[in-house]
Amino acid sequence: MSDPSWQKSSYCGTGEACVHVATAGPDAAVNVSGSPAPGDPYLTVSRPAWSAFLQTIKTG
Repeated sequence: MSDPSWQKSSYCGTGEACVHVATAGPDAAVNVSGSPAPGDPYLTVSRPAWSAFLQTIKTG
């Protein structure tokens, strides 16, 4: 398996501590990491848990 392709949050500015996420596919678990070195180390959560987390953030 190849290394995940990390994507930085669209809310992150230059030089800020940011959240990065990566998945291995549409149904795969979600890897979550912080800056400055995404991927080292990271937390892996299930797709349903990630979706629930995002919904909670969006609805406050």
